[in-house]
Order: sequence, then structure tokens, then C-alpha cells
Amino acid sequence: MQLPVVYQKAKEQVSMLWTTLQPLLTVHVGLASSAKALIILEQCGKNKGYQEMDACGFHPEGGCCMPDGPEKIESTINMKTLWKNISVEGIDIIFSRDAGRYICDYIYYASLYYGNGRAAFIHVPPLSKSVTADFLGKALQTIILEMLKQCGEERE
Repeated sequence: MQLPVVYQKAKEQVSMLWTTLQPLLTVHVGLASSAKALIILEQCGKNKGYQEMDACGFHPEGGCCMPDGPEKIESTINMKTLWKNISVEGIDIIFSRDAGRYICDYIYYASLYYGNGRAAFIHVPPLSKSVTADFLGKALQTIILEMLKQCGEERE
């Protein structure tokens, strides 16, 4: 599902996704235009600091995603472990605890909130000659399969 670059609409769609589909895990993928050949595994989402305007010229009241939510929510997926145990030839993968304070982090926080931490966020670079759609798709498949292994271990 492609989410709009609009805070409120994106949050509504994330809420609907969790309510209607009740997934084991939701994996969000966002563009990190400054990352040339880098995949970034994000560990947590932050609740406050959203001052940048969205595509419609709005930002959340008080810069906050969930007024009753905690300051940050950690993913149940251990991204640091994932980062240490995975490699994809041709691209660097790094671990991060700060997804920025724009739509990506906002959506991630909302998904972690609605899904009780059962969400993940991956920042990817723009497509290029070296990072093709096919290559990126295979890299994401490898990463997501490892995430699902963690989910399986958690359930046992």
C-alpha cells in the first residue's frame, strides 16, 4: 500500500491497516534521498517534533503524533541484531535510532503504536544505475525474511 505524504491521511490508513488486516508485522519502506547506496534499518519511532509541513501544507497540532502516546516506541524486531546478521552484496546496511521527524517517522510511530511494536521501518536509497528496482526488491526480501524469522522466534 502506498501511503500519502500527508500526516493525517497516512495515520488514518495505518490505523485502518492494523484494524482490518491485523498483521503479524507491518514493514514500512521510505525513501532516504540523501542515502546513495545505503539501506537504513530504523529501531524506533518518536512521538514529537513534527514541524515540517506535509504535501498539503499542514503539520500535526503541537508537532505530536499521538497525544496520549509514549515519547518513543521500540520495534519488537531487534534491528541491531538484524543489522549484525545480514549482508546484501552491493549495498551497505546500517542501524539507526532516528528516522527523522517527517512522514516516515510519523507513520512508523503510528504503526508501532497501533501494532504494539510489531512494525518495522526501512529507509532505502533512490533508484539508480547501481541500485535498481530489481536489486532493491531482492535486498528488501532478504531483510524482511530475517524479520519474519525473528517474529517466529518470538512466538515460540
